[in-house]
Amino acid sequence: MNNKVCLYGASGHGKVIKDIAINNDIEVIAFVDDVPSSKNLHDIQIIKSSEIESFVNENFIISIGSNKIRKKISESIKVNFTSLIDKTAIISKFSSINEGTVVMSSAVVNSDTNIGKHCIINTGAVVEHDCTIEDYVHISPNATITGGVSIGEGTHIGAGAIVIPGVNIGKWVIVGAGSVIIKDIPDYATVVGNPGRIIK
Repeated sequence: MNNKVCLYGASGHGKVIKDIAINNDIEVIAFVDDVPSSKNLHDIQIIKSSEIESFVNENFIISIGSNKIRKKISESIKVNFTSLIDKTAIISKFSSINEGTVVMSSAVVNSDTNIGKHCIINTGAVVEHDCTIEDYVHISPNATITGGVSIGEGTHIGAGAIVIPGVNIGKWVIVGAGSVIIKDIPDYATVVGNPGRIIK
């Protein structure tokens, strides 16, 4: 990775990713946001998406928490996406992290786990061995994904949730904060509670 990056999204999530970049000695040269609240964020310029051409040779990360919006943006712009891993994260050398994914502070990704594109492994989250995390997934702070779990595209695992070993979670699922998932979850479900129950 070169030592510069542009962040697409100038909000709270962008601030956190900016800090990770700076801690990794990577310069954030611009935020991209079509409805910014100001002209700059932490003294970094904010440009509109129509101005991306000027930065076409730079690396990009989509710094937006919404899984659906990250997917839409990733499919609509032609830039080089890179991954970003906080220095305090623990990543097995036998795991893989794909483009656009951010692994935040104190997160853990263990052996033989594959993390897809444009995912968020948030602060203090644990993804254990032999897991498959598909594209656009968000694992929220302090969530624990135990061994051999698969999580489908676009799913959001809430803060502090626990998924027991070997569970398969479908695509575009919402798992509520603090839920404990003990059995497979179908696509598009919303699950809450301990044990997790489908409410939608």
